[in-house]
Amino acid sequence: MTEAQHDLAAKATTLARLHSAPGILQVVNVWDVISAKTIAAVPGTKALATASHSIAASLGYEDGENIPLEEMITAVGRIAAATDLPVSADLESGYGDPGDTVRRAIGVGIVGANIEDQMRPLPDAVAQMEAVLRAGTSEGIDFVLNARTDAFVKAGDRAPADVLADAVERGRAYLAVGATTVFVPGLLDEHTVTALVEAFGPQRLSVINVPGSLAPSRLEELGVARISYGPWTQRVALTALAGAARDLLADGALPEGTLPLN
Repeated sequence: MTEAQHDLAAKATTLARLHSAPGILQVVNVWDVISAKTIAAVPGTKALATASHSIAASLGYEDGENIPLEEMITAVGRIAAATDLPVSADLESGYGDPGDTVRRAIGVGIVGANIEDQMRPLPDAVAQMEAVLRAGTSEGIDFVLNARTDAFVKAGDRAPADVLADAVERGRAYLAVGATTVFVPGLLDEHTVTALVEAFGPQRLSVINVPGSLAPSRLEELGVARISYGPWTQRVALTALAGAARDLLADGALPEGTLPLN
């Protein structure tokens, strides 16, 4: 094993350990090199995660695998090269070939990923996740799969109990084939989070925090492994930019306390 391969394998091990540790892992999502460097320098940051929506938006594409795979791999590779921290990439549903997509991502320094099931038939979704894990094994690392089920985001008007049952069935299936965690995006209340943790076990559930979500401290108490923020971090930055622009165009000044972070 080369020094670079050893370093990559060590980062994968570190990322897996951060998910299983009793303290919750928070990943403040990034979308380019300067956002990655900025977040990596914030005390308490232990790992980085990319946001596919934000990367696509920054390059002029709509979310939903509209960005060409080559551009996504280049973007996440630049982020991985900009930090010594382990990086997990949001690779959507794998761009038609999850195994090969993850293999290419590992090649540019990525040691974990979100892969969406998009509510495909369960056998097909499980096969996706298995392909991802095989890619990690073939590249010599214990790849950290944050297997995403879209049960809640695609719930429509279905009964909440049925949606929860789907999320549980799918999440258990992904854990059974080796996923590190199950990512269940959506605005989840405490009852739902508790039910999911009970179904998967402690430090196996990954959630996204959006406006109105439970506080990180409460999620930690409930046994959640990981919190991410998806496109919301870029929205925070853009909201601040738009507010500053309004002030400047109204004869204002740059905001007090602005730092030369770039």
